[in-house]
Amino acid sequence: MNRIAMVIGSWGSYNECNERALGSSWLNFDDFDEWEEIEEKLIREGFELNGIDEELFVQDIEGIPTSCQDWDNTHPQEIFELIKESGVLDYECKYELMEAYCEVRSFDEWSDRVKQCGENWDSDIAFYKGQDMYDVAYNLVNEFYDLDKMLGHLASYFDYNAFARDLKFDGYTETSNGVIEIR
Repeated sequence: MNRIAMVIGSWGSYNECNERALGSSWLNFDDFDEWEEIEEKLIREGFELNGIDEELFVQDIEGIPTSCQDWDNTHPQEIFELIKESGVLDYECKYELMEAYCEVRSFDEWSDRVKQCGENWDSDIAFYKGQDMYDVAYNLVNEFYDLDKMLGHLASYFDYNAFARDLKFDGYTETSNGVIEIR
């Protein structure tokens, strides 16, 4: 399924350069239902959550496309609960949509959508996986209109490239894996 995992560190251990300075093992979000289970895992790994390791931070993360995100000031619990609430671990289509959304907008903006709408954060977003703007334009026109019937032999002169270009003004954006439409 959708592998989102993180390594959790603590500022206390990091500053002390002790045996936990490099953080926890990789914690796969699919392995945990509640944040408390992650805390139990950290304690088993030697973290002192009521002592030196009470200030946690994200030391490394994978599965979330955020090359410019500053994780140092985001508590790992916040990210874990956000991901759980969003449904991206349960539905491949939501995961792909999150990837595309974060590519064209930002993780913070996506986070705000999830906080505002919960699992329905994607209700006004469409993703056309594996398509480029031309494909989307062609499919939109031919899904709603029978150009041959409407225009006869002139239908072959319809400019799909121009229509694709104009779709960018209506919330369509090309990503590395397809086209996302944010209404």
